[in-house]
Amino acid sequence: METALKRSLGMRAFSVVWLGQLVSMLGTGMTSFALSVWAWQETGSATAMSLLLFFAIGPAIVLGPVAGVLVDRGSRKGLIVLADVGAALSTAAVLLLYTTSHLQVWHLYAANLLAGVCHAFQGPAFSASITVMVPKEQYSRANGMTTLVHYIPEVVAPLSAAFLVRVVGTGRIMAIDLLTFAFAVTMTLLVSIPQPETSAEGRAARDSLWSESVYGFDYILKRPGLFGLQLVFLAVNFAGVFQWALQSPMILARTGQDSRALGTVLSAAGFGSVIGGLVMSAWGGPKRRIHGVLGGMTLECLLGITLMGLGRTLPVWALAGFLTMLFVPVINSSNQAIWQAKVAPDVQGKVFAARRVIAQCSYLVGFVTAGPLADRLFEPGMQPGGVLSKMFGGWAGAGPGVGTATLMAIWGLIGVCACLVGYLFPVVRDVEATIPDYDSALALATSQPA
Repeated sequence: METALKRSLGMRAFSVVWLGQLVSMLGTGMTSFALSVWAWQETGSATAMSLLLFFAIGPAIVLGPVAGVLVDRGSRKGLIVLADVGAALSTAAVLLLYTTSHLQVWHLYAANLLAGVCHAFQGPAFSASITVMVPKEQYSRANGMTTLVHYIPEVVAPLSAAFLVRVVGTGRIMAIDLLTFAFAVTMTLLVSIPQPETSAEGRAARDSLWSESVYGFDYILKRPGLFGLQLVFLAVNFAGVFQWALQSPMILARTGQDSRALGTVLSAAGFGSVIGGLVMSAWGGPKRRIHGVLGGMTLECLLGITLMGLGRTLPVWALAGFLTMLFVPVINSSNQAIWQAKVAPDVQGKVFAARRVIAQCSYLVGFVTAGPLADRLFEPGMQPGGVLSKMFGGWAGAGPGVGTATLMAIWGLIGVCACLVGYLFPVVRDVEATIPDYDSALALATSQPA
């Protein structure tokens, strides 16, 4: 009875923090959409759009190992709160510049950099908190709820922002965002997020900041199944980052800068992710979670990313966006559940940070190269008479944005190939069986005589 009560309270506490982050992400999503449209209108450059994402994501990759150490050493609740406060300050600075007519695109780069630094600490802190707040059998369900924090805003935020930009303006949207940050901080302060008990792995990992920063990489490299799984993610993330970076400029270019068309596609994608998140929250994922990872990524790349590049009309783009994001909650929740079951809670900050660096270093390369490749190579090359139009046979049509679309479709097919390679290697395919769960290993160790 006592155990059931503790688990119930843990799920309730997790739900309170979850609600605060959900509301905050709604505000952030509206601000991001409004400022992305503003940046496109100011520059008309896919490179500028890619750099916005680069500065938002880059810090989480570069600072990930150090952030993981601090997550394991310090208060996870405190880091979540400080990250929200820091991100709110970056939005407040942009709002001030915008209302005084001094805002420039490079200011958005700086603001995204600060917000990215905050996310570098919040992401590992929130992920590691799940393990100590909910029971093991609820990991997949809690992770499914976590995906909704990211994906419900993708339904509501684009259409809401497209409407509110015309009605109240970009400045008031940012003001609303600041209120949502305050709500998130308040909800987090209302609950207790316990610190994990120290395990044998945790005691062995305690060392200098540098040693602990590389501990996660060493941990993963010693487990070929986990390392191979991250290499598959690395390859597939290249496909995802090219879609992420090029989708908005492609749609705006092919629709004559129609922000409502872009909002429709982004909301369709968000709707797909919400459906996927709800399914995962209720279902919990496949019994063999590796099928949720590799199978989901195969369908995401083929039915989503490749179709988005091949599409020529708004309904096809909306369908492709929906299908892309429908599988993402299944992929991420299944993958997260594998790692949460295998890694001891008190070293998850370091290990999860290292795994993000391995899987997401493609973001740094992708965001820097996607825009220039589209602007300087594929767009001119895919125009009538261009060398690439002869090579690819005009499979994505003609006109502005066709080169960007072609580049996206190519990376979608590359992602499919990477998933199939993952299935071919038993060390990846059977990772759940070959690596014991952390609590099973602990039980075995404690049962041995001294």
